[in-house]
Amino acid sequence: MRKRKPKKRIVLSDPKFGDKQVTIFVNNLMLDGKKTKALNVFYDAIDIVEKKATEMSGLETWKKALENVTPAVEVRSRRIGGATFQIPQEIRQSRKESMGMKWLIGYARKRNGKSMAIKLADEIVAASKEEGAAFKKKEDTHRMAEANKAYSHFRF
Repeated sequence: MRKRKPKKRIVLSDPKFGDKQVTIFVNNLMLDGKKTKALNVFYDAIDIVEKKATEMSGLETWKKALENVTPAVEVRSRRIGGATFQIPQEIRQSRKESMGMKWLIGYARKRNGKSMAIKLADEIVAASKEEGAAFKKKEDTHRMAEANKAYSHFRF
């Protein structure tokens, strides 16, 4: 790498739960710089999750859902001798969390429903039960890595 690594930005914890991971999630959820709107969507979704899931609090359910959709390995393309191989690699922690959050938000947006809060709540509940599109994406990623395990010696 020619340049030095960029400094990590300091993330403040969110006002309601005091959790930095919530702030990062809300920042990914935010569109057009409307952070207040994104916070309201997230808090409404957590309230809906609390009503649907009885055994845990809304925030605990969200954390479990995020943990369930966070991948451990991914495949990366690499050209070797004219052929392109999909090489499985472990993912660093920050990228794992980022991918999990983006999948959860992305598949919540694609769901059918009235508001984003309802769609996000449905996806969180599904992911916490190891169901839903975001969890399926994680399983597909792991399956792809398992299928290409033979090429892991090409790792770079």
